[in-house]
Amino acid sequence: MSFSTIDIVVFLAFIAAVIGLGLYKSKGEGKDSESYFLAGRGLMWWLIGISLIAANISSEQLVGMSGQAADYLGLAIASYEWMAAVTLSVVAFFFLPYFLRTGIFTMPQFFQQRFGDATRAIMAFMTMVLLIFVSLTGVIYLGALTMSELFTGHSFLDLGLTGWCWTIGMMAAVYIAAGGLNASAWADLIQGIALMIGAAIITWYAMDKLGSTAVADLMPGGVNPRPVADDAGALEKLMALNHEKMHMALPQWDKNIPISAIFLGLWIPNFYYWGLNQYITQRTLGSKSLRQGQKGIVFAAGMKLLIPFIVVIPGIIAFNLYSGELKEIDQRKNAAEWTALEENLGKPESGHAFISGIQWARFNKEQAAAIDAHNLAVLAAKGISIEGINPAAITEEQRFALIPAALEKAALADEKLKLHPIQGYKYDAALTLLMRNLLPEGTGIRGFIIAALMGAIVSSLAAVLNAASTIFTMDIYQRYISPQSTQKGLVFAGRVSVGVFAVIGCLLAPNLDKFGSIFKYIQQFQGYASPGILAVFVFGMLNRRGGWMCGVAGLVINPILYWALDTYTSLAFLDAMGVCFFAVLILMWIIALIKPLPERFEFKVNTTMDLDESKGAKLVGGILILITLGLYIVFW
Repeated sequence: MSFSTIDIVVFLAFIAAVIGLGLYKSKGEGKDSESYFLAGRGLMWWLIGISLIAANISSEQLVGMSGQAADYLGLAIASYEWMAAVTLSVVAFFFLPYFLRTGIFTMPQFFQQRFGDATRAIMAFMTMVLLIFVSLTGVIYLGALTMSELFTGHSFLDLGLTGWCWTIGMMAAVYIAAGGLNASAWADLIQGIALMIGAAIITWYAMDKLGSTAVADLMPGGVNPRPVADDAGALEKLMALNHEKMHMALPQWDKNIPISAIFLGLWIPNFYYWGLNQYITQRTLGSKSLRQGQKGIVFAAGMKLLIPFIVVIPGIIAFNLYSGELKEIDQRKNAAEWTALEENLGKPESGHAFISGIQWARFNKEQAAAIDAHNLAVLAAKGISIEGINPAAITEEQRFALIPAALEKAALADEKLKLHPIQGYKYDAALTLLMRNLLPEGTGIRGFIIAALMGAIVSSLAAVLNAASTIFTMDIYQRYISPQSTQKGLVFAGRVSVGVFAVIGCLLAPNLDKFGSIFKYIQQFQGYASPGILAVFVFGMLNRRGGWMCGVAGLVINPILYWALDTYTSLAFLDAMGVCFFAVLILMWIIALIKPLPERFEFKVNTTMDLDESKGAKLVGGILILITLGLYIVFW
C-alpha cells in the first residue's frame, strides 16, 4: 500500500495528538490511587460513552469481526454488537447501582464483599490471566498484523509483525503509565470519534466499489446465488450476492454461532464482558455520579447498534470484491496445509485428514467432495463409520459437523492421525484489502483512516493495561505483597506493572500468528472464566443466603467443566458456555441449601456519590432494546 507525504504527516500528527493529550491529561493524576486508577471518579457521560466504544472496538472487531463477516458467518456475527445494546441497558440499571454504591475499584473487590477473600483472590488471578494472555496479546497481535501488512515495503514504517507489536505496546504503555484512567479516557475521545468516522468512510468506498463492479467479477468460483444485473445498485448487489450471509440465525450444527447461542450462549460472554470485565467496567466505576454513568452506558449502547453497518457490512463486501486475493494470502500463509492436501489427498493410509472451510467448500464443490471421500476413507481405515451418510450426497451438516467430530474423536485416540484445516481464504485480511485497494492516494484519507485504526488499537490496549495494573495493584500488591503501601506507593506499583505487562504482551503476541481466526480465539478462550464469573455474580444477587463456599466452587468448577466439554464433546463453544453457566448455578444453589448463611446478606453503602438514577437514560435504554428486537426480526 503506497502512501503520499500528506498521508504520513496526517498519520504521525494524529498519533502525536493522542499521546500528547493523554500525557497532558495525566498531570496531577498520580497523587493517589483513586485519581490514577479511576480518574478521581469524575468522568462525565459523554466521555464514558465514547471511551467505552473506543476501549471495545479495536483490531479484535475491526480486523477479526470484519474477517468473520467475510467468511460464511456474514451478518450473524453482528449478534456480538446488537446484543450489546440490550446488555448495556441492563448493566446500566441493574449492575452499576450496586457497583457504585459499594465504592469498589475492581470487580474482584465486589466479589469479596459478597463472598469473601478467597473468591476475590481466585477471581483476581483468573482476570489477570484473561487480560494479559488473551485480551492483551490478541489486541497487540491483530493490530501489529494489520499495520505490518499495510506498511509492507514502506521506507521507515515497514517494521514487520514483531516490530509493530513493540511499537503499539509501548505507545499505549507510555500514556497509561503516566496518567492512568483519566489519560486513557481523554485519548479515547479523539480515537473513538476518529474510529467511527474512519469506519464510515471505508463503508462508503466499499459500497461505491460494489455498485460499480461487474457481477461476474463478484462471484467466486462462478457461483451466482441470485441473478442480479450489472447496473443494479450497491445495496441490491449486496443482498443478492450475499443472501445466505444476511441472516442472524445459523443452523444448530454451526460451531461458531448456532441458533441456540442467540437465545442463551451468546448472552453469557456479553453480560460478562460489559458488566463484569474490568477493562470495560473501570470506565463506569470512574463515573461522577450514577446518573452520569447510566447516561454514558446508554450512549454507548446506541452506538453499538451502528457498528455492524460500518464493520460487518464492509467485511461481507470485501469477500465479494477480493476473494481471489484472500485465497492467495491463505495459500501463502498456510502453505504447509495446502502442501499436505496436495501430497495426501486420496491416500487415506497416509494418516492425514482435512477439514474444509464452509465458504470455501461452497465455492469449490469438486475439491470439497474429494476431501469428503478421503475423510470417510480415513475413518473407515480406523474402523469408524457414520450412520446415515450417503457419500454421493453429503449434506453441509455432515460435512462440517458429523465428519469433523468423528475425525477429532479419532485423533484423540490415535496421535498419528493429523488433522489439517483448509480454510481457503485468509479472512482476517479483509479490512487490510479494503484499505489498500479502495482508499484514494494523495488526499490524506489513507493516513487519517490508518491513524484511526491505530488509535483504536492503542485505545483498547491502553484500557487492558490500565485494568490489569489496577487489579494487580489493588487485589494482589496491596493485599499480599505490600499491605502497608502508601498511596504514592500504590500508584508507583501500578505504573511499573503497566510496563511489565506491556513487555509480556509484546513478547507473546507474535506467536498468535499460528491461529486461524483471532476473534474466535479470544471469544472461545473467555469460556474458561466468563460463565463461572457471571454465574457467581447472578447467584450472589439472587440468593443472599449462599456463603463463601458458593463463590469459590463456582469459579473453580467452571474452567474444569468447560475444558471437559471442549475436549470430549462436539458442543459449540457458546453452547458449552451455556451448559457451564447453569451447571455452576445449580451447584452453588445446592451448596447454599446445605450450608446457608445464618442471615441474609446485604450490600452496604460505601460512597458519598450521588446515587439518584437517570429516568431519561432508562427511557432511551428501553427504546434501544425495542430497536434491537426489530433488527433481529428484519434480518432473522
